[in-house]
Amino acid sequence: MARSHEPASDCPPPGPPGSYDFATSRDGQTLAAHGSAAPALLPDAGRGVEVVAVIPSAQLSWQRVQLPKGVGPGSPRLRATLAGLLEDQLLDDAEQLHFALEPGASGGGQAWVAVCGRAWLAAHMHALEAAGRAVNRIVPELSPSNGPLRLLVTGTPERARLLASGDAVPGGVQALPFEPGALSLLPHPPGHAAPQAPESAQGTLSTELFAEPAVAALAEEVLEQQPVIQQAADRLLVASRSPWDLAQSDFSRGGRARAAKRAGALWRDLMHAPAWRPARWGVVLLVLAQLIGLNWWAWETRADLAARRTRIDAALTQTFPKVKVVVDAPVQMAREVATLRQATGALSARDLEPTLSSFASVAPEGAAPSAIEFAAGELRARGVQMAASALAEANQRLRPLGYQLQTEADAVVLRPGSAP
Repeated sequence: MARSHEPASDCPPPGPPGSYDFATSRDGQTLAAHGSAAPALLPDAGRGVEVVAVIPSAQLSWQRVQLPKGVGPGSPRLRATLAGLLEDQLLDDAEQLHFALEPGASGGGQAWVAVCGRAWLAAHMHALEAAGRAVNRIVPELSPSNGPLRLLVTGTPERARLLASGDAVPGGVQALPFEPGALSLLPHPPGHAAPQAPESAQGTLSTELFAEPAVAALAEEVLEQQPVIQQAADRLLVASRSPWDLAQSDFSRGGRARAAKRAGALWRDLMHAPAWRPARWGVVLLVLAQLIGLNWWAWETRADLAARRTRIDAALTQTFPKVKVVVDAPVQMAREVATLRQATGALSARDLEPTLSSFASVAPEGAAPSAIEFAAGELRARGVQMAASALAEANQRLRPLGYQLQTEADAVVLRPGSAP
């Protein structure tokens, strides 16, 4: 089966390579196109397209094994181990078969093993690859599942088939002809009598029943339960989302391109799959909560800044009542203070006397400047040198007074620094 810009799915026919049923989807959830075509006429597997091959249930058998400790996916002894464990259950030579281990299997635990013809699978994979439709993943049409009995009727009224899966299905999955003898092999729900004949087959159907449109009426008549209609193309799309990947051992396809396409498929599932809908809503709600919180914080910050500006403006207008319009409170405050100082003759930290007094408080003992220059609030004492430790200590004492002391080649310079 094939999905397009998302997956493209091709269903290999039971015999040699020929015509393939396909389905395409742009999000992995809804069909974009479907049909049947020769390998070269299948939808183009271009950049970003994941091609998923779906193996018909009739071509697979399922076995449950107990894996030895230390043997798991990727183990070099896996194939030989599986061949030994299944030796009594296999009808064909193990060399003619392909084995695939279920996802999440680990050494020391039980696991399902999918088995199919090795040469048959290789022929179809090579045919698709030769046509430029190299397969990224191989999945089963139906895989063993936990839960109630699940039945699917496919085909035509003349050649109808029944696919069954669930806890009570022997072998995990059964692909049977849709006829009385096969129906008698179906498991029965707990609390019901075991079916003995086709007319009692309704005892198996307190479970999920699906049918293709061509055989829906037949399924309802025989099983006495209205089925859910499921198109063959929809079944391919559902199968493509399976966690299984039968492309193991000789059929494994490594490389960054395959990993990138698989990552793209996982991203599409995350964005579109119904199972991820609660997570998507959770992310949306989290983002909204963050936006609301940031806006609330910004509003509180703006309100706090406005209140601070109001208090600063109030301090300016209360201290200097003649200031009627506040444009830049700190600048206007400094200007008014300077004007007031000039009017009263008071000294500022930028005048010579306070600057000399501050320098004298930190000057080295016995230091006698050869020359003193003062301009624009900056005092330069030539002929005075200070060690680095003495300079750091002096700056600690001068910082609260609003001064900063620095050394030059032949002098020390005291200039106004940051406000204390």
